[in-house]
Amino acid sequence: MKLRPAFLLELAVNLLLPWLAYRLALPHWGETGGLIASAVPPVVWSLVELARFRRVDALSLIVLIGIVLSIGAMALGGSPRMLLLRESLVSGAIGVAFLLSLPMRRPLIFYLARATVAREVAGGAERIDALWNERPAFATSMRLMTAVWGVGLTSETALRSWMAWSWPVERFLVVSPFIGYGIYGALLVWTLWYRKTLRNGPRDDAQTDGMPG
Repeated sequence: MKLRPAFLLELAVNLLLPWLAYRLALPHWGETGGLIASAVPPVVWSLVELARFRRVDALSLIVLIGIVLSIGAMALGGSPRMLLLRESLVSGAIGVAFLLSLPMRRPLIFYLARATVAREVAGGAERIDALWNERPAFATSMRLMTAVWGVGLTSETALRSWMAWSWPVERFLVVSPFIGYGIYGALLVWTLWYRKTLRNGPRDDAQTDGMPG
């Protein structure tokens, strides 16, 4: 895969600029001010992306929730360590929601897949419903994916929480994004691999060709 300029720009905005903003603001406004400054580049980036696509997708929604949590932490006198956890708290909450949905009639991954296919294919929602009702292996795969993403997101939150409370702030700002991107990337690679395994397995392809990805 080639590194596209847009991808490199996204990495710079989300990895380099937050650290640079923190370093520039730290001597003038202290740790809390530096952390607030470090949030400005990704916030502006997410708002620009939101304005370009004219819709709130899952990623934009997570970023916006993170902003709200940051503002709430500041209003309640949140410590700099607490502000470090603003994005991880969102992903952790989503991970817990995934895990809590496992005993339910249909897990959360099912509804995400259903919404994605409905946007891309005419009659996609009905197709996913039919797969769920007629193919037990499809239902099993949805529950497994929900479990893996739930465990992955909650583990990411636990790891970054430990880092936030144990490491110096500057080290956390440098290393933490790589941890987050690494875990999200691993989850995505596993999802693509698992979907490919299902499609290439001995079962009927019709049971998985409605899955997004």
